[in-house]
Amino acid sequence: MARPGPQTQAKRRRELAKQEKRKEKEERRALRKEQKEQNPPPPTKPGEDPDIMGIVPGPQKPTY
Repeated sequence: MARPGPQTQAKRRRELAKQEKRKEKEERRALRKEQKEQNPPPPTKPGEDPDIMGIVPGPQKPTY
């Protein structure tokens, strides 16, 4: 019986790397989801945009 060629072996390594990367990505997603559940976003007032919450209109202090 013939042994698989180098292309087949390289493909197997690529597929294993993809599986490992996919597994790590799923773990990161699960961790992020768990952190989001533990740390809910701060409460907002009705009608207030959370993206601009706390921004004061008008001239700002210099950054330097």
